[in-house]
Formats: sequence, structure tokens, C-alpha cells
Amino acid sequence: MPTAPVSFLPALQQCLMSYSNHSSPLSFILTGIPGLEDVQFWIAFPFCTMYFMAVLGNTTVLLAIWMDPSLHLPMFYFLSMLAAIDLVLTTSTMPKLLSIFWFHSHEINFEGCVAQMFFIHSFSIAESGVLLTMAFDRYLAICKPLHYSAILTGPTTAKLGLVAVGRGTAIIIPLSFMVASLSYCGPHVIDHSYCEHMSVVKLACGDTRPNCIYGITVATIVVGSDSVLIVVSYRLILREVLGLSSREARLKSFCTCGSHIAVILLFYTPGLFSFYTDRWGQSIPAHLRILVADLYLLVPPMLDPLIYGMSTKQIRELVLSLLRQKGIPSRS
Repeated sequence: MPTAPVSFLPALQQCLMSYSNHSSPLSFILTGIPGLEDVQFWIAFPFCTMYFMAVLGNTTVLLAIWMDPSLHLPMFYFLSMLAAIDLVLTTSTMPKLLSIFWFHSHEINFEGCVAQMFFIHSFSIAESGVLLTMAFDRYLAICKPLHYSAILTGPTTAKLGLVAVGRGTAIIIPLSFMVASLSYCGPHVIDHSYCEHMSVVKLACGDTRPNCIYGITVATIVVGSDSVLIVVSYRLILREVLGLSSREARLKSFCTCGSHIAVILLFYTPGLFSFYTDRWGQSIPAHLRILVADLYLLVPPMLDPLIYGMSTKQIRELVLSLLRQKGIPSRS
């Protein structure tokens, strides 16, 4: 099972050290959700519950795939990649967010802020890439079943996963250099729950147009190209499925693809809303924009294991068998 490369860590560290003499602040202040400060303590409880469910669900999926040799197939390898990425996304933000809501721990040092921003944006791009590879996997399984095992071999699956993660890393490392090179001479208060790129850039003095142009260009190209290729894949899949003579085969294909489409919409819709409203949606209340941005990194990781993992027969049966071994009654 492929894992995320760690070569970006020295590069990121070098990025931060190379600009240590720049006029960067020692720390930033994260406000949380502007306008909802009085109720953040109570908001933290459902957030904590969702975070716990996300960690439990994605860890369960990873363990189920690792323990069952029958699940050592490309489809489930891609699913394990998605689960691992979701764990990184939630864990890079939720512990700090909960400490802000419950313990008023608003301060985050500059290096930690840049690192958090790096993980959020690079692994969001990686998740988009994994969703694209999963669409490709479904296309081969349904439209080219005779060539499926020959094309998606173990090494090819690993390379696709590494490319998805490597693309996110390669794109966001320059952005990290650009953020670290800016001078921050104004208030060091970030009107956000975490270190989102544009929220940090807004605090810089000087010319920030390269950051804005790079961020918007990357988001538009990555999301645009990935979503177009996913739509093309599913158009070909739909045409193939409608041509199947067996009603049972059509229903099975629709169920499998329906789960994937639900995950795609769950990932892209709030992500695009958060990205573009943060730049041009100033008429939308700040607390609503920040709340959607927080949920974007929490709700998909929480629901992905339920939509994908629990709708997969092999994973569902393995989880139920584990529950029975623990003496926990379950309903099939």
C-alpha cells in the first residue's frame, strides 16, 4: 500500500529557515469563527464528535483493508489512500481548532502556521487526485473489464497514488516559499479557524498579487482538469451501464458509482464554495464562510468511510464480524 512521500519535509524546513531573517511574525492569532465567539465552546462538541467519527471510520477502513487479503485490490488500495488523506486533513486542523474553542488557545507560531497551510492544501489536492484515480478505476472495471487486471497492476496502483500525493506536494511547496517570503507588518490576527492561504496572505504588507494569482490559478486548473476528467469517465461509464442487458448488473454498477459520485460532490461542493467566497464573496457573512470552511475539512472525512467503506460488502462484513467477536450486538 503506497504511503505519502516525506521528501517535502526537508524542503519545507529549508523554506522556513531561509526566510528566518525576513520580517515575519513569531506567531499568529487564530480567531476561530468570527461573530460566533460566544457559542464556540458549544460548537466544539459536535465538531469533536465528528472528528472522533472521522478518525474511527477511516482507521477502521484502513485496518479492514490491511487485515483482509481479499481486499488487496486496486479499488480498495485507492480507498485506503483516501482514508489516509482524510486522516491527515482532519488531524492537521481539528486538534488546534478544538483547543481554540475550548481552551482559548488562539496562538500559533509562524512555522506551525505555514506547515498547517501546507498540509491542508497539498493533501486537498492529493484527495482530488485520488478521486480522479478512483473514477479511472471504475471506468476500467466497467468499460474495460478484460483489461482491468493487466492495466491496474500493483506497481501501477502505487505509482498513481504517489503521483496524486506528489502533485499536491510539488504545487504547494512553491506556495509555502511565497508565503514565508512575505513581510507581515500589520495586525497578526487571522480571521479564520486555521491557516488558510489567503487568510494569511491578507495580513502581509507589500505586493501579494503573485500569491493571489498562483493560488487562484492552481485551484482552477487542478479542480477544473480533475472534475472534467471525472465527468468524462462517468459519462462513458453511464453509457456502458445503460447498455448492460442484466438488470442486476446495472443496479450493482449504479450503486458502486453512486457512492463515488456522492463522495466527489461532498468534497468539491463545499471546497469550491469556501475557496471562491473567501476571495469574492464578501457579501456572505464571515461566520458562514468560516463555518463552511471548517466543515469542508471535517464532514467529508467523517462521511467517506460510511459512504464507501460501509457500502462495500467485504468491509461491512469484516467490521460486523469484529463487532461480534467483541460481543457487541449488531444488525446486518
